[in-house]
Amino acid sequence: MQIWIRTPIAIVVALASLGAITERVREPDVTDTEIRIGNVMPYSGNLEAFGAIGKAEAAYFEMINERGGINGRKVRFISRDDKSNPSTALELTRDLIETENVLLMFGSFGTPGNFAVRTYLNERQIPQLFVASGDDHLSDPTLFPWTMGWQPSIREEGRIYANYIQAFYPGKRIVALWQNDHFGRELFRGLQDGLGDIARMIKVDIAYDVADEHLGTHVSVLKRSGAEIFVFAGAPADLTKVIRSAAELNWHPVFLLNHMSSSIATVLKPAGPEKALGVITATFLKDANDPVWKDEQAVKDWQTFIQKYNRAGGNDDSAAMFGYAAAETLAQVLRQCGDDLSRDNVMKQAAALEDYQGSILLPGIKINTGRWDFRPIKHLRLVQFDGRSWQPIGDVLETAFSRAQK
Repeated sequence: MQIWIRTPIAIVVALASLGAITERVREPDVTDTEIRIGNVMPYSGNLEAFGAIGKAEAAYFEMINERGGINGRKVRFISRDDKSNPSTALELTRDLIETENVLLMFGSFGTPGNFAVRTYLNERQIPQLFVASGDDHLSDPTLFPWTMGWQPSIREEGRIYANYIQAFYPGKRIVALWQNDHFGRELFRGLQDGLGDIARMIKVDIAYDVADEHLGTHVSVLKRSGAEIFVFAGAPADLTKVIRSAAELNWHPVFLLNHMSSSIATVLKPAGPEKALGVITATFLKDANDPVWKDEQAVKDWQTFIQKYNRAGGNDDSAAMFGYAAAETLAQVLRQCGDDLSRDNVMKQAAALEDYQGSILLPGIKINTGRWDFRPIKHLRLVQFDGRSWQPIGDVLETAFSRAQK
């Protein structure tokens, strides 16, 4: 509701105030029935496979709305296709803020796109919450107090693989195949950082482009190096091809792979469980197709959700888990807000999560945030595939070199 102030003195004060502040979008009117959430995803283009995350988030909020919403309000999740183009991401984000009047941006995918909109959102003091990127620079409250990450750092995931190699396979030769984009480079740099002085043990590394048709050739080159350790950082569909190629070449190195490509249903089974036997990853989420979780109480909610997800066109269980868990975290923040859904309070509550245990997080992995701690998930667990399920290796690990302040 707009309240028109007509007294001359009030007008003078208002004009003086407008001259003292930068232009910003008016805070949306929060109704008693609806909360509008904005999001951009690559539903088409080279990275369209990750658009499945947005479909999962939409399905989650549909499920929540059918149960009465959050504090009596329904969530309207408005998601747009940026085709993995940062310029398009900025254009769509502007429209979501200025035309759709969303309260906040949530879970938008990709590092370049989130970088493109970060300054715009921070200048207008609009929450950019739980971005779907593991880049450290998207979790820095000292520079961008309205931008918060969610998942563990990509670079720190690479460091954990380095620590594992040093602890269990010292002196062994290493090769790496990584996707030639920000994600792949960050994980590979983390591997190099973690190895430190022994990074020279990386005998060969190959950067490949999305939709590369020569993955089998790359695997053959890596095998010829004589390496005993193979680190992969890339898309799920590419990993399936790589696992098959290694098996066809009768090459069985210690195989470490990034957690976003570790789905049993969409990666390991299509590759052949016997070919994927023994692969290792560091993860923080349960795998929907791991039989170890089939008797959990949360399975009923999961089955309700997955029906909606499949109906929305989703077919990637790994993406479904990611989107479900991220949306569940946002729902917790909005519950904590109560009736105060100002943007200030949204950020305050996002930075006040304490030992929050989402239903999809692995046991022992909890979400904690603080005024100077904008990396909600700071732990990973090493797991190894036994041909049927993921078996834990050791304890839950705090991501190496984490800068989060307690």
